[in-house]
Amino acid sequence: MGIIGWIILGLLAGAIAKILLPGRDPGGLIGTTLIGVAGAFVGGWLSSRFLDRPVESHFFDLYTWGAAIGGSLVLLIGYRLLFGNSRN
Repeated sequence: MGIIGWIILGLLAGAIAKILLPGRDPGGLIGTTLIGVAGAFVGGWLSSRFLDRPVESHFFDLYTWGAAIGGSLVLLIGYRLLFGNSRN
């Protein structure tokens, strides 16, 4: 899967992470989307590096989606913890 596939996967993973973690985000829609893209890359890297489960080259692989959504959730939670009160 190329870089464009990971970006699209990240956009979708960010949207799914936002659905799973409702509420106001400090960065708004654009910030959440960028966190989703970064989370897809981080989740894929962590999956292949530490879990010995390399992500497949197929867009519809369940483990690839799980890694991308998991990475997006981790980054979104971390972002909320660090910058959660900046939009009062």
